[in-house]
Amino acid sequence: MATTNASAPSAQGESAAGSTTRPVVNDFSIQVATVNGSGSQSANAVLLKSIFGMGIPVSGKNLFPSNIAGLPTWYTIRASKHGYVARKKDIDILVAMNPETAKDDILSLRAGSVAIYEEGLNLQQYREDVICYPVPFDKLTAQVCPEAKLRKLVRNMIYVGVVAKLTQMDMAVVEAAVRRQFAKKQKAADLNWGAVQAGYDYTTQSLTKHDPFVLERMHATEGKIIIDGNAAAALGAMFAGVTVVTWYPITPSSSVVEQLIDYLKKYRVEQDGKASFAVVQAEDELAAVGMVLGAGWAGARSMTATSGPGISLMAEFAGLGYFSELPGVIFDVQRVGPSTGLPTRTMQGDLLSIAYLSHGDTKHVMLLPGSVKECFEFGGAAFDLAEQLQTPIFVLSDLDLGMNNWMSEPFDYPETPIQRGKVLTAEDLKRLGGFGRYKDVDGDGIPYRTLPGTDHPKAAYFTRGSGHNEQALYTERPDDYQNLMERLNRKFDTARTMVPAPVVVQNGKSKIGIIAFGTSDFAVTESRDQMKKEYGLEVDYLRLRAWPFTPEVLDFVASHERVYVVEQNRDAQMLSLLKLDLPAEETVRLRSVRHFNGLPIDARSVTDEIVLQEGI
Repeated sequence: MATTNASAPSAQGESAAGSTTRPVVNDFSIQVATVNGSGSQSANAVLLKSIFGMGIPVSGKNLFPSNIAGLPTWYTIRASKHGYVARKKDIDILVAMNPETAKDDILSLRAGSVAIYEEGLNLQQYREDVICYPVPFDKLTAQVCPEAKLRKLVRNMIYVGVVAKLTQMDMAVVEAAVRRQFAKKQKAADLNWGAVQAGYDYTTQSLTKHDPFVLERMHATEGKIIIDGNAAAALGAMFAGVTVVTWYPITPSSSVVEQLIDYLKKYRVEQDGKASFAVVQAEDELAAVGMVLGAGWAGARSMTATSGPGISLMAEFAGLGYFSELPGVIFDVQRVGPSTGLPTRTMQGDLLSIAYLSHGDTKHVMLLPGSVKECFEFGGAAFDLAEQLQTPIFVLSDLDLGMNNWMSEPFDYPETPIQRGKVLTAEDLKRLGGFGRYKDVDGDGIPYRTLPGTDHPKAAYFTRGSGHNEQALYTERPDDYQNLMERLNRKFDTARTMVPAPVVVQNGKSKIGIIAFGTSDFAVTESRDQMKKEYGLEVDYLRLRAWPFTPEVLDFVASHERVYVVEQNRDAQMLSLLKLDLPAEETVRLRSVRHFNGLPIDARSVTDEIVLQEGI
């Protein structure tokens, strides 16, 4: 345990038992345990951006309650010189700022971890194998902040200084992060920087470093950005030319539209003050998706954003979009269900409900971004696909990807022209003499359409959610309905050639493969390295990026004896989709690795489960 001593930290740390340990450099996690509404967000952002500013790969995850202020919240920062950004199962440094959870927080640590806490809590009584640093946070806060009403907020910056000193952060970088965080408030910047310095000075003068965790400057973040997935998706939609945005607020998708509104106001308002877009907050998700389909029918690029409960409400309109062939984009930022579930926890649990959303025979195209960069790219590609396929396109992110901060390469400016698909102009109709709205001319299942206002007498047609023939006329003839449904199935097969192909990492030697998608990719990437290093186990990997599946998926499964499908839900939903799509003789190769406790999946859990099933 730490003692009060003015000696500076040594190059090598000491364990809780006092034995010398090797330094752990740029490879550990920090968890800050506070209460909701305590103003810790700014302090945590400063820590994250300071590590990033030192050139060290970093990620940040916020675990917060879904209801009222005052309940526990945890923010985890992972620094990884290897570039790993998945949640780390073990916490290395705990900053226990919440008295209500402090005992449980320190009891959850592994031996050799660090705990920083208000000295009055006396947490060292619970763990002799944890390195403890008691700090008089309240006393230090009172010294730097005369105004009592501000102390709750400033108190958090004290722990920034303590962590900065213990981990040997570059204080010039920390100050720059503080100044950026409060760029428009000079007095607030000065006050908070003073609190950081107070924590740093106290640690220098009164604590002896006994832990091995240190940060050293790297150059692995040069040219990188930090952004959350919801903001990236919003940017993608704006660059794709979205003009109609309808929504009903729901966690964790609300910030997709909130960010998009800010972008549109900045970049889509003409000099005369006229906006080239429309944003409508609907009375519910049902109305929101109905407006999306109406706008898509009229020729606008339209979208909404929601989560699981909203998806449930959209079922009937989703069927209308599929059957009447109306374009639109729906962003689903998944959270834990069913029902209200855990609104601020993450999950990949909407796959089956969206794939077949509606009654009857329905199949929807799903895009599965695995990074913030793909949130941006798929946010744009979805609009092209919606118009080319004339159908709703669902983009499935999740809370972990959508609401948390991720390091990324800068996004590429979209150079490809907007793809509107098979749209007939008045000139086309003059040449053709007319068209059948639901007729398959090219054999790909995709008919031609016209947009309202097309100046030709043969441009009009009925858009029907009831039975219709190739000419869009009402019918209940069995052969007309069967022909229509078979054509829609051909269109779904055509989609296989248009959706993003999977990413395959394969050495051609392994008998074992992994299939994953979305945010599970971060854990699987790290897990593959763990299995190779710890067990000498080479594992091939295929990351899905869309449904329907492309031919590469069958090839991958067929070339391995066992394929582990990693996903974050209880019922192995992706495994079910694969079994429905692949030949029966190939599905016997599939195994399941599931994670569904609401926390982001971690690499160690993946490794342990695969090793267990392999009998190693």
